[in-house]
Amino acid sequence: MGGQSSSTQTQQSQTAPWEAAQPMLQGILGQLSTGLNNTGLTAAETGAINTLQSNAAKGNPYAGQIGGYAQSLLSGGGADAQAGNLRDNLGAFRSQLTPYANGSMVGNNPALAAQLAQIQTDVANSVNGQFAAAGRDFSGANQMAYGRGVAAGQAPVIAAQYNQDVANQLAAANALYGAGNTTAGALSGLQQNYLANQGQGVAAAQSALDAQNYGANATLAAEAQRRGIPVQALGLLAQIGVPIAQLGKQSSGTTTGTQEMSGAEQFGKIAGGINNLVGSLNPLKTFFSSDRRLKDDITQVGTLFDGTPVYGYRYKGAPAYHIGLMAQDVEKTTPRAVIEINGYKAVDYRAATEASRRIHEDS
Repeated sequence: MGGQSSSTQTQQSQTAPWEAAQPMLQGILGQLSTGLNNTGLTAAETGAINTLQSNAAKGNPYAGQIGGYAQSLLSGGGADAQAGNLRDNLGAFRSQLTPYANGSMVGNNPALAAQLAQIQTDVANSVNGQFAAAGRDFSGANQMAYGRGVAAGQAPVIAAQYNQDVANQLAAANALYGAGNTTAGALSGLQQNYLANQGQGVAAAQSALDAQNYGANATLAAEAQRRGIPVQALGLLAQIGVPIAQLGKQSSGTTTGTQEMSGAEQFGKIAGGINNLVGSLNPLKTFFSSDRRLKDDITQVGTLFDGTPVYGYRYKGAPAYHIGLMAQDVEKTTPRAVIEINGYKAVDYRAATEASRRIHEDS
């Protein structure tokens, strides 16, 4: 069984460790008070903020150029401006090499015809002159010799020219193939540059937008300074003044608490008060709380000479170990040695052990 007790205390204390320094501290606080009236903008600060606002009103002078740059990049930045020229050059190159590449120039060399004609003339002059000197010109042998001479002279030239024409055909085809690949690669590179420029244009677009908003943002920044400087000054003064103002102060307070006590503790306090009262009236009588209901870990450790049991025990909620009597046992043999306090039994050990002492003395 437990209960509660309440107590209320009021404490007041006054400290003045800085009393010797009070005049100096009051002087500092006086200067801070004066400073509180001077936390507004100075003339220089006002002029600087006004200049910022004036410049902000004019806007970013490069906003147009930045916007134009962003627009140009978003349009590709002129990366494909030469694409048409590349295609035209490829077309002209093809038109010039196509007759050679498709074989139409094989055996169709105007310079070859003149060379063959010259061979015919040279052979005719040589062979005909020889037969004319022998008086056999225009004979069958003359014609045969002439034909053999022309064939022998023209055959190597014609063969060489054919081989050259075929080689030119293959070279022209390879050149057209290479030119097509080169042009395609160049056009692809231009396209990649076009896309890269567009990507840069996206980033530049944000810069252009920032440039357009420059004036408004600069105005807001200036106004933030106009508001922030006085607030910062007040905050600085407060950081200095408040701790100083709190030095050497008087404090007072009231505390109220509730204390939990076990039934044994309550009984002990009550029994102690009664013992004091009874002791003042009769010094021979002292009562101790011995009610079995207030105890734990009860073990019989012996008996008195009159047979009253003696126990070892602990009071509930308390760690200390005791040896003594139980009020319920004493009440059966010596009722006058037991009283009741606040519903629990207490024992006058002098009266409770009187019979046991007599038996011991008589034995």
